[in-house]
Amino acid sequence: MTILRAFILLFIFELLPSTSLNLAPSSLLETAIRSAYVAGNLMTSATASDKGVEVTKLNKKDLLTKIDPLCEEAIKKTILARFPDHLILGEESVEPGPSASSMALSSFLEKSRATKKPLWIIDPIDGTTNFVHDLRYSAPSVACCVNGEVVVGCVFDPYANETFWAVKNEGAFLNGERISVKPEACLEDSVIAMGAPPGKLSASKSIKGFEGLLPKVRTIRMLGSAALMLGWVACGRLNCYWEWDLSSWDVAAGGLIVEEAGGRMRGLEEDTLKFDVSERKIIADDGKCGNDVREVLKESGLF
Repeated sequence: MTILRAFILLFIFELLPSTSLNLAPSSLLETAIRSAYVAGNLMTSATASDKGVEVTKLNKKDLLTKIDPLCEEAIKKTILARFPDHLILGEESVEPGPSASSMALSSFLEKSRATKKPLWIIDPIDGTTNFVHDLRYSAPSVACCVNGEVVVGCVFDPYANETFWAVKNEGAFLNGERISVKPEACLEDSVIAMGAPPGKLSASKSIKGFEGLLPKVRTIRMLGSAALMLGWVACGRLNCYWEWDLSSWDVAAGGLIVEEAGGRMRGLEEDTLKFDVSERKIIADDGKCGNDVREVLKESGLF
């Protein structure tokens, strides 16, 4: 970890909010931030050969590098050093594909409820394609669930040195400063983000959504990292982000950050009123434009 990052980490811990979770310097939030920093340091220290594609998973668009499993293992070690009996669900420990990720989440949530042990949901590098191509827009995402509900989330952008975090019912923060969404007055002034997913069905849905939305909004951005796009909704850089199919590790931390920043994190198709980490079709918005975005997507034939 560089001196600058060490300083930022110490600064963040000084500003941790008091919470109903009774967080202390060695608590859930500190552990989430620390583990994300460890993974981020591995990312920024990676050589060109480290970023080479080891295998493709779901298809040629779904990549795995040498660094992904190393980052996941580093996050796990950091968590288990503080909480050795907690459960951890990580992307690289699950077979590729929507069915496998859904089944893994269901199994871990069931075990968490049965044992009354917190469950950590982690994405070691969210935005692997960006990482491979040195686009410098990818991030570790670390969240902790209690009784099936996300209570702590951290997303760390190691290239911009930006740390997004939230604690349930205590607000959202970026590098120690409280953040909030910034609603636009109308849809045509809104900046919308969406994904470019690897799966064929998800890709076809995204194309339909893009065609329907583009004439009705200021612009659309596809940035390649769900975790960071959610963080950007939370701090007001984006007004809305939607995606047809995501796994829990993509959205667990970012979803809480959006909600704690005053935004809405919902099911896209069902329009659920509360963020559910099991929901794969999501829309996060500034509290205003999401309904209009959903209506356009519905008119475009997505659901």
